[in-house]
This record gives sequence, C-alpha cells and structure tokens, in this order.
Amino acid sequence: MTACIQYQRVPPSHQFFEEQTDISEIKARIVSKYFDAWASVMSGAVSRQLDKRIGYIDLFAGPGAYRDGKPSTPLLVLQSAIKQPRVSNSLVAYFNDGNQENADALRRNIGRLPGVQQLSHKPAVTSREINEEFVKQFRRKKLPPSFTFIDPFGYKELSLDLIESVIRDWGCDCVFFFNYMRVNAAITNPALRANVDLLFGTERANDLRETLPSLNAQIRQATVLDALVAIIKQLQPTTYALPFIFKSRGAERTSHMLIFVSKHFKGYSIMKEIMAKESSADDQGVPSFTYSLADASTPLLLPFTRPLSDLRASLLEKFAGQERNLREIYEAHSPDTPFVEKNYRDVLSKLEREGVIRARSKQGRRRLGTYPAHVFVKFPAGEHHGN
Repeated sequence: MTACIQYQRVPPSHQFFEEQTDISEIKARIVSKYFDAWASVMSGAVSRQLDKRIGYIDLFAGPGAYRDGKPSTPLLVLQSAIKQPRVSNSLVAYFNDGNQENADALRRNIGRLPGVQQLSHKPAVTSREINEEFVKQFRRKKLPPSFTFIDPFGYKELSLDLIESVIRDWGCDCVFFFNYMRVNAAITNPALRANVDLLFGTERANDLRETLPSLNAQIRQATVLDALVAIIKQLQPTTYALPFIFKSRGAERTSHMLIFVSKHFKGYSIMKEIMAKESSADDQGVPSFTYSLADASTPLLLPFTRPLSDLRASLLEKFAGQERNLREIYEAHSPDTPFVEKNYRDVLSKLEREGVIRARSKQGRRRLGTYPAHVFVKFPAGEHHGN
C-alpha cells in the first residue's frame, strides 16, 4: 500500500507542497478518476491500431508528494496505470516542472513507486519553462490519444494556444486549473494586459475590461467564466467545456476553478459524473459542480444552478413533437447544464407516469421507468402541460 512508501518529500523552500489542502485532494481525485476511466477506454481503442500508445501529460507536476508523504497527482495516475495491464503496456507518461528540485524529487519518487517496472515505457521527467516557445515546439508533435493536466501555480503560463495544442489530435482531452482570484484581479490591471490577452484572446479580453468594473462580484464571476468557456468551445469544431468551482474556506467567493475540455461527448459525460459526485451540495438531486465547506447557495454560473423542475420544462420545449431515446436526449441537452443522466431518467419517468410522454420499445415489453437504447419517448407538441 502507498501509505508505507517513503516518498521523497518536497524541499522546505517550496511551501505550496507542504501539505495537501482540501482543494488539492479533490482536484487530484477528479483528475486521477478521469484518467482511470479515460485510459481504460482509450487503451482498448488503440489496441486495434498500429500505434498502441496513449499518453498522460502533466506540465506542472510538482515533486509527486507532499511534505507529509501523501502522493500527489503524478503518482496517483501512475498507480492507476500499473493496476491495468493494458494501460501499463500502452502508457507514455510525460511530466514537467519548471523547478529543477521538484523535477528531481519527482523522478526519485517515480523510481520508488511499487510496480513501476511494469510500465512498458519509462515515464519522462523534464524541467522546462512553459512559454510560447514550448507551445510552438509542442504544436509540431502529433500526439497519441493523450490526457493532459495543466496546473500552474498562478496563471501566467496558461494560454489558449497551450490548451489548443494539447487537445488538437484525436482522443486528446485536458483539464486545467484556473486561478479565478488572480485572473479576476489581473483583467483590469494594465501591467498584466498581455497575459490576459493570451488567455482570453484580445477581443474578448477587451470586452471583459469594459464590462467587469460595473458588475457585482457574483455577476462578474459568471461573466468571466462564461467568456472563458465560450472561447474554449471555439478552439475546435466540437468542443465541450465543463467547469468545477472551488470556494474559499469560510467565504462565499470563488477561489479557483477546474475546467475540463474534450472534443467527444463520451469524455464529457464521464467527467460530468465524476465532478457531480465531488460536489458538496445539490438541489433536487441536481449537483452544484461546486466544492465549498460552507455549501453556499449563492448562484455562480447561472446555467449551473437550476433545480430539477427546470429540466422538465426545458425538455418539453426543446423536444416538442419529437421522439428520442434517453441517450439522444442526454447528449443533445446536457452540455452547458448541471444535469447528469440520472436527472434525465427521473424526469422522463415522472412525465411518463403523468401521461405527458409516451414510451415505445423496439424490443417488446420493458419495465416502467427504464430507458435503455431501444426505448424511445414521444414528446407532446405545443402545450407543455405545466410543472
């Protein structure tokens, strides 16, 4: 078990890795859970191809362990890979940290990881600065299906070009940590104009500079996040973006966000279920996609605060007169909402019991309230039958 392993601890000068915070623990859990699911799917997909590699990329990896010896994301990901033979055979892992001491400690910690010799490809560890030149070089490489974690200490190394460079190829997803508090302060700071432009694009950054000063804190945050999600969704023809919000301890304000980016609905759906389970509160069974010790109820990102009753009205309006199965409904409606698949199943079941919709099975009889792929529901046209 990992509790018995004596990992190389972070040097005393690096306070960020002294101990694992609540945010760090949940962040690591979300990333490692998604890697576990993603790697299982992708290793199976590439097993039928000539190139059987899949990748994990961590550009701000840290030393791999906190001062108390708890493993951080790099070791958790490798532990997951070691447990799955097909993944351990295909995984090519690349870790980077701009601090040489962190990189050296990570290299040693990887070497001490039980079972690391089972990985067919030895994990690579470098100590490079993540800048425009790095992104240019990265763009020249064709990536195998890869999952990338971008977790800068601040935000200056984060840019749209960097995000686009790691998701451009087939099977590539990423998640990045967004320091909202620092970005919020930087947007209207003339000295940081260039950094903000790299993150939002010049046009959208200028719009934020013009509109944010007159907004209250609540609407300001929603506006910044909406702008970020909108520009990310334009990076590729089909791009899904999913935010998870962290609130400050003892405060009602957002400190950080974890933003997931994928070009495929399956990846989006998997991460949505993971983030939903890490939410610290829900409303009528609809997850908040927020972690807050105070479980604050103040609306943040408006589309992500709607109760289950809103889903009913929205489905009746969007699919009026149509016949769809649950999977088609979920894929067409779920993006940019907080609703998970169970919410759709619950609403459809209630609508069917009330006689508002009709269900038809292509494979004979089915149990009431179940909606496998062969069951199609018919929505009424016109009138929505209220709530």
